[in-house]
Amino acid sequence: MKKIIALAGSNSKESINKQFAYYVSELIEGVDLIQLDLNDFEVPMYGIDEENENGMPKDAQSLTKLIHKADGIVISLAEHNGSYTAVFKNIFDWISRIEAKVFETTPVLLLSTSPGGRAGSSVMQAAMDRFPRHGATIPANFSLPSFYDNFKDGKLVDENLLSDLKEKITLFEEELKAN
Repeated sequence: MKKIIALAGSNSKESINKQFAYYVSELIEGVDLIQLDLNDFEVPMYGIDEENENGMPKDAQSLTKLIHKADGIVISLAEHNGSYTAVFKNIFDWISRIEAKVFETTPVLLLSTSPGGRAGSSVMQAAMDRFPRHGATIPANFSLPSFYDNFKDGKLVDENLLSDLKEKITLFEEELKAN
């Protein structure tokens, strides 16, 4: 059975991106699922002096190992000021220092959502550009607009959006099977 990890690029306890990542990951059939929370990975603010003086943080090493053992990744990125959240950028800086190609051609189902209509489009664009440079294969991506209108009682309620999402999940599942 393929192993996938799901996480959000947010440290908010009530993260809509965490809710969305977990929901989507549970729609993927026939996988061993590990849902991660960035709050469980404590790392100092990245800086070259910190790295040189103290080396790589254990939690960054642990996350890197989990990513390497995964057959696929579902990640939903929150957007702050048009880019990654500070917590995600920081941990991404650490793990990409441990292993530049941290994703090692691992299929990534890339998601984003926000309360507004743009659905995290800026962070999605940044990740679509950046993640492949770190070894990710992105067979599909999906942005959910207007989270609070379209996601209720723990599920996606708009039938057209759900249909589109299921098509993206199928592409991700096909990539998982091919690897």
